[in-house]
Order: sequence, then C-alpha cells, then structure tokens
Amino acid sequence: MSVHIQTREVNGVTVMACTGTITLGESTSLFRNTLRELLQKGTRKLLLDLGGVTYLDSTGIGELVGAYTSARNVSAQIKLARLPEKIYNLLQITKLITVFEIFDDEAEAVKSFK
Repeated sequence: MSVHIQTREVNGVTVMACTGTITLGESTSLFRNTLRELLQKGTRKLLLDLGGVTYLDSTGIGELVGAYTSARNVSAQIKLARLPEKIYNLLQITKLITVFEIFDDEAEAVKSFK
C-alpha cells in the first residue's frame, strides 16, 4: 500500500492528511510533489496529519526533513499532528521531535498557527 494524500483548508491552515505508507518509491514522490505544489501555490501554514500512516522508512524520514526545509525556505510554518506511536518513536530516535512541533489533536494543532 502506498500513500494516499488528501488536502483541505481548516481556518486558514492547509491540512495534508496522509494514509498508508511513506516509503522509497512512488509514495515519497507523491508526498514530496504534493507538498511542493502547496508551497508553490502560496500555502504558508501547513499541518501534516500523519494519523493514518502505517509505516515510514528512512526515505520517508528524509521527506519529512525535506518538507521542513522547503517550508522554512519560503517562510512557511509546518507542524505535525496525530502521529502513530511507531512514527513518534522514530522521530524520538532521530531527534526530529526537537525540530517539529507535534500535536496529538488536529484542532489543537490548527489553533497553534499564528
């Protein structure tokens, strides 16, 4: 199963909801391309809802880092929400929890944007 991505607006924040796996190949390309399109269209408040992601490999971790860098390069804010325990643990191991703002709840995350 590859990744499926839905985007929607919630109170001025673009939510990019991902389900499936973000792994080497087609799913990371889709993830990267969707994110870049949103930033190119002017999105400056982006929430990655990873609640439906079942697996994230090292390439997927790299895509999260790339997403953070791409967002920062255009002065956009990027935050994460609803991380499954396995993915949260991966971000702990890689110390990426110190880079991203992470929220348990989408509504709470949306409210945090300024």
